[in-house]
Amino acid sequence: MTSPTVVDPTAQLQTPNHRTGRAPVPAGRPTANRWLSKTAVNGVLLIAAVYTLFPLIWLVTAATKDAGNLLGGDVFSFEGFDLGHNLSELTSYQDGIYFQWYGNSLLYAGIGALGCSLVSVAAGYAFDKYRFRGKEKLFALVLLGVLLPSTALSLPLYLLAVETGTVNTYWSVLIPALVNPFGVYLARIFSAGYIPDEALEAARIDGAGELRAFWSIGLRMIMPGFVTIFLFQFTAIWNNFFLPLVMLSDRELYPLSLGLFNWHSNANADPTFYPMVVTGSLLAVTPLIIAFVTLQRHWKAGLTAGSVK
Repeated sequence: MTSPTVVDPTAQLQTPNHRTGRAPVPAGRPTANRWLSKTAVNGVLLIAAVYTLFPLIWLVTAATKDAGNLLGGDVFSFEGFDLGHNLSELTSYQDGIYFQWYGNSLLYAGIGALGCSLVSVAAGYAFDKYRFRGKEKLFALVLLGVLLPSTALSLPLYLLAVETGTVNTYWSVLIPALVNPFGVYLARIFSAGYIPDEALEAARIDGAGELRAFWSIGLRMIMPGFVTIFLFQFTAIWNNFFLPLVMLSDRELYPLSLGLFNWHSNANADPTFYPMVVTGSLLAVTPLIIAFVTLQRHWKAGLTAGSVK
């Protein structure tokens, strides 16, 4: 008589998974490794966030100090709070030339970034949607321009400005800001991902011209890419230093970066400039924060374009 088969209750837990070839995790196994990995990742992100915010925290606390406390005291405290005095000194020095520099920076960065975004989106749209002789070779030249550092182009741009008579004018800083090879490269990628050829073909069938199709359909569909290019270029122009240094000699045309640099140079001989430099630097980062906070929704959409097919 055959003896009955005894079934091991743990056999199911020890049977390997035929799909993965691995034994399944036993029921009730602690998930300490999972929690440890999450804790490690969150810890690294927290350290990175603190490291990123550390200069801004220093800037906020240092802007409340006078020259003596700034150079010899504890910067990371609000003892001797004097932000109002620093702001009044910043406003009154040389009839408020700081805010003239502020307006110049807004002019350079705002108009330059807006114009550069339009030019880049139009060029990227043309590279993506049209066929013409030598298109890929011309686009290769655009990519070659991405590899060139902006400082290496400052001297050729200065010589061109001398020939055109635009040295020491607003145009000497604005015109070079309208061209960004990396923006053209991004715009072509965004155009391929956001603008379907069928929509443009339908517009042409309805009688829309090429300019109307781009302005009414293409530009609206590629708006996340437009905002992304705008933010990149706005930040680059706002922080630009070397080109204004080469092009401008009139103090009234200076952007903030060049004006604060001159003040910092004077601070070596006169320490009273240090509070104005720090307070001015704190105010200088405000437009960048506002731009990224207000446009982050479009910027995030642009950064994730093409990640999900």
